[in-house]
Amino acid sequence: MRAVFFGTPELTVPCLAAVAEAHEVVALVCQPDRPKGRGKKLEPPPAKVWAQANGIPVAQPEKLNDGAFEAWLRQQAPDICLIAAYGRILKQPILDIPPYGYLNMHPSLLPKYRGPSPIRTALLNGDEVTGVTIMRLTLEMDAGDILFQEEEPVLPEDNWVSLSNRLAVKGAGLLVAGVNAIGAGTACFRPQDHSKAVYCRMFEKSDGQLRWGRPAREIHNLVRAAVSWPVAHCLYKGEICRIHASQVVQGTHDARPGTVVAVEKDRVLVAAGEELLAILAFQAPGKRAMSMEEYLRGHSIQVGERFEDL
Repeated sequence: MRAVFFGTPELTVPCLAAVAEAHEVVALVCQPDRPKGRGKKLEPPPAKVWAQANGIPVAQPEKLNDGAFEAWLRQQAPDICLIAAYGRILKQPILDIPPYGYLNMHPSLLPKYRGPSPIRTALLNGDEVTGVTIMRLTLEMDAGDILFQEEEPVLPEDNWVSLSNRLAVKGAGLLVAGVNAIGAGTACFRPQDHSKAVYCRMFEKSDGQLRWGRPAREIHNLVRAAVSWPVAHCLYKGEICRIHASQVVQGTHDARPGTVVAVEKDRVLVAAGEELLAILAFQAPGKRAMSMEEYLRGHSIQVGERFEDL
């Protein structure tokens, strides 16, 4: 099958690589390079880096609906278009171009978690099972008919990075299987139950703000979901600090939420609205992220000190 692939972040790469090995990927479409870091230097997205290293032409249109991109896509003459985390909405004239339509890898068990942040939302909600869905792309967001679905357990130690990596690999295999089934004429799609649709929204930087009055389990789930960006953060000694890893410690206490109740070799225990949160990896103001054990070797955190909400 001759395919044009749409995708931008790291989640895209395993899917793109798997399809490119099994079929002819004539081009990658991804979002434009974006400024990153303190120097605001333009940085190419991971999918572009992989595609260029493997000889696949890359298109990064700023506009999709001015006619120019539609004309370009027609020139590629794709049999099918494939999507894994492209991040932009495609309108019907573009959807109509490939004769076999668009096949999308979505990292949730649709119709649950339609929208832009299904992995973070699954972690934030403390889900024990998530998965991937291979579906047709339609104008309505994540509402197309389903070809394949497969569950993936959410492990207690998972965060956004680890869970994303596993879902990307699982989704890559299913996406190739979907293209194969369509090419062989054996694909059997089923409609979603739209009455059971659950939507998630785009994560924002403010979503990483900790609220110490919440139960430790909720705070821990936020830490897991916010790993890499925006990173869970609060105030320590009047400045913003970041928490990169945590665990829930069961037990009652009478301390005010946010108060340090114990300092151990490799973790700091902080009172939450219910139970305790152990901070395992920490980024102090102006410092790099490090394990709490490493941080405590050179710095002091005292019982009775407080972490505050922003």
